[in-house]
Amino acid sequence: MNESTRTHQLKVLGLAFGFWTMLALSYTASSVLGGISEGHPVAWPRALAWNLIDFYVWMALTPLVSWLGRVGAHGWRRFWLLHIPSSLLIAASQSAVMLVLFFALCGPNPKGNVFTLSDLLRNEGVYKFHLALLTYWMMLVVLRGFASWRSLRDERYRNAQLETQLAQSQLQALRMQLQPHFLFNTLNAISALTVADPQQAKLMIARLSDFLRLTLEERHAQQVPLSREMQFLESYLGIQKVRFQDRLVTHVDVGDTGKAMVPSLILQPLVENALRHGLLSKNDGGALHIVAQRIGDELRLRVEDDGLGLPSAGTVEGVGLSNTRARLQAMFGDKASMDLSPRAGGGTCVQLRFPFVEVGA
Repeated sequence: MNESTRTHQLKVLGLAFGFWTMLALSYTASSVLGGISEGHPVAWPRALAWNLIDFYVWMALTPLVSWLGRVGAHGWRRFWLLHIPSSLLIAASQSAVMLVLFFALCGPNPKGNVFTLSDLLRNEGVYKFHLALLTYWMMLVVLRGFASWRSLRDERYRNAQLETQLAQSQLQALRMQLQPHFLFNTLNAISALTVADPQQAKLMIARLSDFLRLTLEERHAQQVPLSREMQFLESYLGIQKVRFQDRLVTHVDVGDTGKAMVPSLILQPLVENALRHGLLSKNDGGALHIVAQRIGDELRLRVEDDGLGLPSAGTVEGVGLSNTRARLQAMFGDKASMDLSPRAGGGTCVQLRFPFVEVGA
């Protein structure tokens, strides 16, 4: 048995002891005050002993009643067949044990016409049995209600764990789809450069190596600080600048949002989409703007280009954009969005919106 299990059991025992003790004290106070109000003072030591013995015996029987509740929980017929005889037997046993212990500890009470144990059993036995029977059924209801609540809580916890694992698996699958897509395009570019410009091809391979190293270092992270994400992006843009030389100009402005947590590799597919379908479709290239802003409780990431603009209506989104939208939905639900819009002066603007959370928050 490990330390945490032992600590939990001691905590449960302490709570049970405190509960039954408080119940005994409250019954004792009620009995003493009731006797005083009726003009028949009750000896509080005997009243306290009576209730403490009564409830401590029930405390010892609680595991048995709980076990019987679990055994009889499968079907009403089994429930009644088990609990009717069990309640009669346990109520009679508890009453007898309690009265014997009480007489052994407190002795006779001449004022109450109790001189022997037989007197006590005869005077109090029927009343005590009736009360014990009611106590058994009340304990059974409470224990089964608590067991049902605990079972429901555990089931919800398991479902939440399964949903989390499923969401993480989906996010990992979406992320893994991006890497072959990106590598295929990059290797095609390197292949073309090996003949036209071997030196540039070597430089591009070195930049690709840097990029893959960064992604492998964070391969298990679903979110990273924006400053780390910008390192990924700089490595990626370094590859593209080797390929397109002076045709590509970049402007980056993240302000004071560097500690904001963002989905890992969230910007790379947006930038790749802007390059392939916007800027570099033009012979003279163009400029790329990457902006991060905090607005209220939201972080907004914007990727703008001055390229050819949005494709015609009805065009299906590529792997990069569709995966980005799916990842945002899986991670943030309705709290996130991705919007594509024409840029003033020509080109395209893609804006991501999701909750702002800083590192360690």
